[in-house]
Amino acid sequence: MDFGQVIGEVLGGNGVLLAIAVFIIVCVFLGVRIVPQSEKHVVERFGRLRAVLGPGINFIVPFLDRVAHKISVLERQLPNALQDAITADNVLVKVETSVFYRITEPEKTVYRIRDVDAAIATTVAGIVRSEIGKMELDHVQSNRAQLIDKVREQVAAMVDDWGIEVTRAEILDVNLDEATRAAMLQQLNAERARRAQVTEAEGKKRAVELSADAELYAAEQEAKARRISAEAEAYATEVVAKAIKENGIEAAQYQVALKQVEALTAVGQGAGKQTVIVPANALEAFGDAFKMLKGRV
Repeated sequence: MDFGQVIGEVLGGNGVLLAIAVFIIVCVFLGVRIVPQSEKHVVERFGRLRAVLGPGINFIVPFLDRVAHKISVLERQLPNALQDAITADNVLVKVETSVFYRITEPEKTVYRIRDVDAAIATTVAGIVRSEIGKMELDHVQSNRAQLIDKVREQVAAMVDDWGIEVTRAEILDVNLDEATRAAMLQQLNAERARRAQVTEAEGKKRAVELSADAELYAAEQEAKARRISAEAEAYATEVVAKAIKENGIEAAQYQVALKQVEALTAVGQGAGKQTVIVPANALEAFGDAFKMLKGRV
């Protein structure tokens, strides 16, 4: 028996075992599926949905089951889109939108919608046109946050049947045609001029009010000062009258002489005065005052 016959007998006896081993290896290779964290796999059996495989190691039935779709669950962004819309006051605007979404239920996305991006873009465009058609242009500009919330809620509700979660829906810009933009600019300038005039008028009014308040305050203070001076004068007169009553005419003469001396002293202390004119009876006034003072001492 030659070497070729020996090899043939060996292969013939172990061929079945080798075939079985190869079949088992193929079954293991086909039956074990490792799914990345960022994906979900849709498994079909004879063309029908069998299961959705999550991240990690999964097992399927070889030759019966197959991975028909590999769906990424990462967040996606639709290209920024421009759509025309007409406001409630018949102004044509161009609205730029941006939408972010992710697939949460691949079995719905695969079997209920063909082109996900186009479907979401069409839905967003219709909702934006509908919502802007309910608002006037001024409200669209000033209530953009409220408009974005409404668009996001409605889009999320409509795409829920497709197994999609809308994470963000933004209105990036609202553009106007040149004629409308020029009219709005003219209106804005007129409003600013009106506000400036109102502010200036209010400033003048406030200045007049403050000036009147200041004059009233000055008058009140002057009246208060006069009242205090009058009270002081009355008190001094009362004191003098009491002194005259108690001491007789000498007290009155003393007060008169003292006032004359104070008046002459004030005249002599004036700034730049080189010559002082003294009345004829000034010396007598000094003499009488000194006599009275001496008598009191």
